[in-house]
Amino acid sequence: MVQNNANKELKQRILFTIFILLIYRFGTFVPIPGINTEVIKNIFNSGSADMFGMINLFSGGALERMSIFALNIMPYITSSIVMQLVTSMHKGLEALKKEGEYGRAKINQYTRYLTIILAFVQSFGVYYALSGSQTSAFVSDSPLYMWTTSVSLVGGTVMLMWFGERITSSGIGNGISLIIFVGIVSSLPSTIVQVFDLSKTGVYSFAVVIIFFVLFIGFLMTVCFVEKVHKKVKIQYPNASMMKSAGMSDSSFLPLKLNISGVIPPIFASSILMFPVAIMQFIGSENDLISTALRRGGAIYLIAFASLILFFSYFYSSIVFNTVDVANNLKKSNCFILGIRPGQATAEYLDKLVSRLTMLGAIYLIFVCIVPEILVTNYSIPLQIGGTGILIMVNVVLDLVNQIQSHLFANKYGNANNIKKRRIRVRV
Repeated sequence: MVQNNANKELKQRILFTIFILLIYRFGTFVPIPGINTEVIKNIFNSGSADMFGMINLFSGGALERMSIFALNIMPYITSSIVMQLVTSMHKGLEALKKEGEYGRAKINQYTRYLTIILAFVQSFGVYYALSGSQTSAFVSDSPLYMWTTSVSLVGGTVMLMWFGERITSSGIGNGISLIIFVGIVSSLPSTIVQVFDLSKTGVYSFAVVIIFFVLFIGFLMTVCFVEKVHKKVKIQYPNASMMKSAGMSDSSFLPLKLNISGVIPPIFASSILMFPVAIMQFIGSENDLISTALRRGGAIYLIAFASLILFFSYFYSSIVFNTVDVANNLKKSNCFILGIRPGQATAEYLDKLVSRLTMLGAIYLIFVCIVPEILVTNYSIPLQIGGTGILIMVNVVLDLVNQIQSHLFANKYGNANNIKKRRIRVRV
């Protein structure tokens, strides 16, 4: 009976998650008021909207259709990263973060406020970018459409933020990550159709298409393997002999991922490379030198992209994994790394280890992000998601699978404990 209730709860969580994601996909086809969809299509087809490429990818084409979810959840992601950086540098926020549930709730509240501010700024930017082009994307130049556009886009972002929180609390998986995942995955069918269309027209042979899909699956499997790789640092407990005699384990492991910084470095790097081109398009400048130098797939672009990924890998890993805090926590718990003195020596050892792992992780990120860029620009392969999208897809799927397994295991062991307790009652 308990097992059936647990399975029923898991099914309800999955169905609730699917229901919310279907509402999100439906909303990506609802346009904002006063938009001329034909002009928007022409802007994106002409390649003039390259600076919005990442937002359009994460939104599942919502920006290309100028729907109410055009900004997607990007303002929330940006504000979360900014708050994480500010918290690590501001002593007051860092102390607030350590206050448990109350501190995390306050920081989440500040993140929501910052999300609304960033959403307004981005919505005004989108309006001026589309209305300032040669052919305005709006049916009229009235200021009313500026405010309706801003309110619609900000409202869509707030709604998606609420959707994400509801999925996290009442569904399965991380809601924000799943919304981005659905947006990225929605571009895969069009990519598959384009590949087969190119095969029919004779651009690619059938054998080349098969090789493309095999290599793509192998690429995904490689990313999955690397994302699951951990370096285990052995942690020794005090009173090891007493714990062994009691049948308890006298040690555990501190797992360190190979890719500690996650997908943040590619996102930061691509955003910075898009910034100069975006500024030029906003002010109406036509500087061929900058446009040529930052052309996607060019040598300068790839070198700058790789260098920025390397820089942000070290920068963000130092924020995510604070070796001094970890060493102090181990010392307070009377634990130590085998062969390393507690305190400063432990912090130095972890710092060297994390630096080496970060270098390997940065090389891995550069490979994953640069290879799709070369394939798309030099070999005309219609791969829309890119390396950043692949990383997000794999991490979201792995996290979702882990959460489902944890839910099933918790129910299994919970039922075992209930059975034992019931047997004890009967015997008494």
